[in-house]
Amino acid sequence: MSWHPPASSYGFIGYNTPEAPPAVKLSALHLTVRYDDRIAVDDVSVPLYANRVTAFIGASGCGKSTLLRAFNRMNALYPRQHVDGRIMVDGRDILADDVDLDPLRALIGMVFQQPAPFAMSIYDNVAYGPRISRRVPRSELDAVVEACLRRAALWDEVKDMLGTSGSALSGGQQQRLCIARALAVGPEILLLDEPCSALDPGSTAKIEDAIDNLKSDCTIAIVTHNLQQAARVSDYTAFMYLGRLVEFGPTRTIFTAPADQRTANYVCGRFG
Repeated sequence: MSWHPPASSYGFIGYNTPEAPPAVKLSALHLTVRYDDRIAVDDVSVPLYANRVTAFIGASGCGKSTLLRAFNRMNALYPRQHVDGRIMVDGRDILADDVDLDPLRALIGMVFQQPAPFAMSIYDNVAYGPRISRRVPRSELDAVVEACLRRAALWDEVKDMLGTSGSALSGGQQQRLCIARALAVGPEILLLDEPCSALDPGSTAKIEDAIDNLKSDCTIAIVTHNLQQAARVSDYTAFMYLGRLVEFGPTRTIFTAPADQRTANYVCGRFG
């Protein structure tokens, strides 16, 4: 039986991929990530297109989050991990030994599955990065904090309580605070590792709206188990299976006319 679900069943509100792909912002080339002798990501080559959203989908344990962490060298925090291959950002291999990791992680920000605001006020959560990395003076910090909270779709909810602890916010608000905190250091690439997995539909919708607005300024990669979310927010989708990249392409193509039967099986729920 052929498999061709109607596009309307997923609702491609974030889909806006042109016929010709835009410029490549980041490209993984023959990337392999090992934990000791176990291969978690196996010879993956994939682009992140500039000012587009790329979703990484696949069953748990397929290497999606490991690949995402490699994109800003978070793997360096795990001594048992080893990475081979290249990750090119604007023509430079960020896996080179002379790359300074602090500026790199400002350039390529990351938001994790569980929101983890700093033990400080909402204001200071967002202001922390600009104070440390860019030494933004106090006279400019107010504008930076407001702008980042607005971009994360949180300003209207917290503008009268900026001195309140970030941990006092709801889970969805905390996650948007973490997005605002990542934005405050001016990233050009934003990595989101299952940012909505523990959130209610209302909070998820606000984060998805923020993602759609942010891609005008950032290149975004999102790992998600929610296929409807991938269809809604992404322009491109990569399907991974057992550490390997099975298929990559425009989101509409991956969801309505995949080239590989394994992709078709996954997106229609036959396995996962």
